[in-house]
Amino acid sequence: MNRMGREKIKDLSFFLFPMILMILFFYIIPLVMTVYTSFTPLRNWNVERYLFEFVGLYNYERLLYMFQHDPTFKAVILTTVVFLGITLVINVLGGLVLALATFFINERIASGFRLLWLLPRMSPIAVYSLVWYYFFHGSEIGTLNSILMKLGVISQPIPWGQIIPWGAWSILIFVNGLVGVSFGMIVFTSALNQIPRELIIAARVDGASTWDISRKILIPLMRWHILYVLTWQFLSLLTTFHHIFLLVQWNLINRDYGTTLALYVFNTAFGRGEQDQGLAAAAAVILSIVGIIGGYLTLKLLKFEKMMKKPRGDF
Repeated sequence: MNRMGREKIKDLSFFLFPMILMILFFYIIPLVMTVYTSFTPLRNWNVERYLFEFVGLYNYERLLYMFQHDPTFKAVILTTVVFLGITLVINVLGGLVLALATFFINERIASGFRLLWLLPRMSPIAVYSLVWYYFFHGSEIGTLNSILMKLGVISQPIPWGQIIPWGAWSILIFVNGLVGVSFGMIVFTSALNQIPRELIIAARVDGASTWDISRKILIPLMRWHILYVLTWQFLSLLTTFHHIFLLVQWNLINRDYGTTLALYVFNTAFGRGEQDQGLAAAAAVILSIVGIIGGYLTLKLLKFEKMMKKPRGDF
């Protein structure tokens, strides 16, 4: 390796060092501590009594037993799968459609439309959740019930969040999907703005429609961004629980069909009553393994290796 190559590596290491430290302290060390805790019977944060007592795979065996025999835990797994699958599709496709739609209209109108979709992401979590709490409230004070009753569509208020399981699932997907779509829209809009306008003009001259331009030019040029949004949203949805926690705590949605595995981990470790950190840690490890496998499969299915190119020049 020549002198210039060594200098490049040195400069790269200098800029990466702060991020490596952040990953070490905020991701690697907590992950190691979580794995360690999963092999202990830690309860109620009684560290002095339980932290150095090992129980092997006991907590994982408990999770397996609950998965086989506990209807409540089965509902948690089912909710996680439904919530993750449907919301992921909405977030990625919704963000892509919004970005493409605003790409072909007047920039001033497009900017206002994007800002409107960004409002949920800019709102504090508690405020945003409170808005939808009152919108879907199952009494006459609920915005949706009030509108439908005034229109004569229904005669009695409908407890939207207590219709098991569809009410809880629908609300969770709607509330979180609305936030996630804005993230995809930002990334895809940025990608579209980097595509030379000459390509679009040339396609228009050749008689290509908006659909043809989107399908044959724009989307293929956004492969990297689609891969990024899909992977990021998958990992984000797998671990998200903030909005869900508030909606469950406020009794808007059914606790069984409104609890994802991430929220189950939080409630088990920090909830009211008996706290079981060992069991919560084991569930968190399973969640991490699912995230790693899911992220790897996403990269494989979208052919990440083929999109990688060797760097040019000597390095």
